[in-house]
Amino acid sequence: MAPTKLCVPGERLCSTEDCIPGTGTYLRHGYIFASLAGYVLRKNQGEELPVISVVRETETQLLPDVGAIVTCKVTSINPRFAKVHILYVGSTPLKDRFRGTIRREDVRATEKDKVETYKSFRPGDIVLAKVISLGDVQSNYLLTTAENELGVVVAHSEAGAQMVPISWCEMQCPCTHAKEFRKVARVQPEYLQA
Repeated sequence: MAPTKLCVPGERLCSTEDCIPGTGTYLRHGYIFASLAGYVLRKNQGEELPVISVVRETETQLLPDVGAIVTCKVTSINPRFAKVHILYVGSTPLKDRFRGTIRREDVRATEKDKVETYKSFRPGDIVLAKVISLGDVQSNYLLTTAENELGVVVAHSEAGAQMVPISWCEMQCPCTHAKEFRKVARVQPEYLQA
């Protein structure tokens, strides 16, 4: 259900005869009170009484964490790294824009010294990557594609068509049949949608 009203800490929400207390609430003298400022949410979860809880808008914001698989869009590349905007953590879209960096040495697990960034990514590519470091205030999240399941999942050719992967390091335009180098992700069946 949608949030119905705003409340402040200590505000009496209802009697325990009307609802069951949920998150962001507490019981006192037979009444349910808000323990934080936010939106009052009533949900029927199969019980005879609805569950009342208080939620904040900021609680729904998910942050990329070390080890999380993220979906990102390449914004720029140079010989040392690719800069990206993180769009999703797992399958959850992010409200705010987070920046990430995929360093040349984090593109693949083998032959790290032979990696050429422009042969792995291009601006506009959609990439699956894993967070390896949170960085600090000035720097971005550090990401890696050094696993078979990580890398470019969507790329467009110069002709504007969505390219098809033909190997772990090449994609081909279905219109012009031109081949371009990419660090291609081997997409797992759980990520495919019918």
